[in-house]
Amino acid sequence: MRRYVLTGTPGAGKTSILRGLAELGHSVVEEAATAVIARAHTRGEDEPWRRPFFLDEIVALQRRRQLAAPTTGTVQVYDRSPVCTLALATHLGLPVPRALRAELHRIAAEEVYERRVFFVRNLGFCEPTPARRISFEDSLAFERIHEQTYRDLGYELVEVPAADLARRVAVVGAAIASHTA
Repeated sequence: MRRYVLTGTPGAGKTSILRGLAELGHSVVEEAATAVIARAHTRGEDEPWRRPFFLDEIVALQRRRQLAAPTTGTVQVYDRSPVCTLALATHLGLPVPRALRAELHRIAAEEVYERRVFFVRNLGFCEPTPARRISFEDSLAFERIHEQTYRDLGYELVEVPAADLARRVAVVGAAIASHTA
């Protein structure tokens, strides 16, 4: 099974690209952090990222989703990975939790994800959502942290430049096809 990761700037269109890849028949796995935030919002928590176990919840959901992903086909595409959670810890100035360190070790030891990661570049803006409360300027800083974190861990970044959605889906789809052929 080849497991590819989409990462990059908050609000860059990763989820839209993921949906486009699903329409092409790829198995996809949604982002965990957004789900953790949405669940917290339904419980009335306004800023769950301030909770001490926020990162642990993301890591646990990422792991559950990865292990439960359908094994039909030969390709899975993930909206973010535990490496992104490490970048989030850095961005938030939080210590790296034990669970995250363990998950980073597991995904490296088991070679869970492909070393080629699709890095989705910003679109020149960052539209706020209930789960995404970050300025465009802060999103660019977070983009740099993501890029450096993946590079530091030995991943190769495949650029997905700013373009219309169809073009971005085509870039990722073609790269997957050429890598799996």
